[in-house]
Amino acid sequence: MSLTATDTVTPGLNKKIFPLLLVNFIGALGYSVILPFLVFLIQEFGGSAVIYGVLGAMYPLFQFIGAPLLGSWSDRVGRKKVLLLSQAGTFISWCIFIVAFFVPVVSLKSIDTESYGIIALTLPILILIVARAFDGLTGGNISVANAYLSDITDGKDRDAGFGKISAAMNLGFIIGPVISGLLSSLPNGKFLTVCLAAAISLVGIFIIQFMLPDTNVRAGKKAYRPSLLRRIFNRELKDCEDSGAEREYQGSVFAIPYVPLFMILYFGIFLAFNFFYAAFPLYAAEILEWSPSRLGFFFTVLSAVMICVQWWLLPKLSDRFKDIALFITGNVLLVVCFSLLTLKNDVYIYTSAVFFGLGNGMMWPSFMAMLSRIGNKTQQGAIQGFAGSAGSLASIVGMLSGGFIYGVLEGRIFYLTAAGLLLISFAGLLLPKKQAE
Repeated sequence: MSLTATDTVTPGLNKKIFPLLLVNFIGALGYSVILPFLVFLIQEFGGSAVIYGVLGAMYPLFQFIGAPLLGSWSDRVGRKKVLLLSQAGTFISWCIFIVAFFVPVVSLKSIDTESYGIIALTLPILILIVARAFDGLTGGNISVANAYLSDITDGKDRDAGFGKISAAMNLGFIIGPVISGLLSSLPNGKFLTVCLAAAISLVGIFIIQFMLPDTNVRAGKKAYRPSLLRRIFNRELKDCEDSGAEREYQGSVFAIPYVPLFMILYFGIFLAFNFFYAAFPLYAAEILEWSPSRLGFFFTVLSAVMICVQWWLLPKLSDRFKDIALFITGNVLLVVCFSLLTLKNDVYIYTSAVFFGLGNGMMWPSFMAMLSRIGNKTQQGAIQGFAGSAGSLASIVGMLSGGFIYGVLEGRIFYLTAAGLLLISFAGLLLPKKQAE
């Protein structure tokens, strides 16, 4: 007998997580407003496609370092302080970004290559690289926000919460390019858009400070005494017994049951999606011969379907099906999606966008809900931090190699993505069938 939504999901869930939804919406909105013109800005500053790829890899590269540190720290001092630090880092990074508009385009280093032409590093591009690196280093907000959600929810509330957080981020990615399009028609539109991104991140600081209560999981308690190297690579944590007494957790985060499998799957999922995001704009422009507006419409359809699934459909499905079933089903739908992309027909392409929204809308929140239930609440910051690093590493590999692989395979790269997600579907059968709530 299945449970109804009112039996499992707290009526006040939306109110309880509303500040968290705003924080994630603002995070996505702040970055998505610059996406439509970032490649053109790089060209204005004297860069090339190679430099654009390097700039794109800066954030995940430094997030790979920063996310585990911030996640573990949030286990000790509370989530709110770390979220404030992360959001402040984003604001500062945008301020650094703005400086690039005021410095001369002076070449610092250039290399003449046979395959890619002249690759030049200019002063404003160097400033952009510093800005993205600093944002990545303090960019543990998503990992800490996921840990925060696991602190304040359980059961189906948690499943619905992750779905709503994903929907809030997708909404930000829909609205951001629209705002960017409106501002780009104005004089100095790019500069105004970056200033808006800084203002948006500043609003996020105030929301965290005044609207988000701290969970204070173990604030003021010494969670572990690792060496410097272990702080980076091999966290030692303390676990809590049911009686509330503390004992030293012997080993690293990866010694927690199922953590290694979750990290492998996290990496694989991010790698598959980054192949898609690196290759599809090239595929749309060169093979499908789409204009930028048609490409934008495709992503709007894709994101809109995900919002509907994550906000409305997923809570209903979570009442009737286990997370592992939704995870595997979502991956199978994504396999269909990426297979359809190879058919070079608009009907199939837009159908694939619907499958993408359905599949990712079910798969990702279900996966994050399962991840949030391994270990205990005093370990979730570290677990989510390492997961963030796995995703960052996959983003680095995917963004840097996706374009090269597309140059060899063209549209067949989507078969590679589909095959990877099919393997992830089978690997999902190894995930725990039942977890502590």
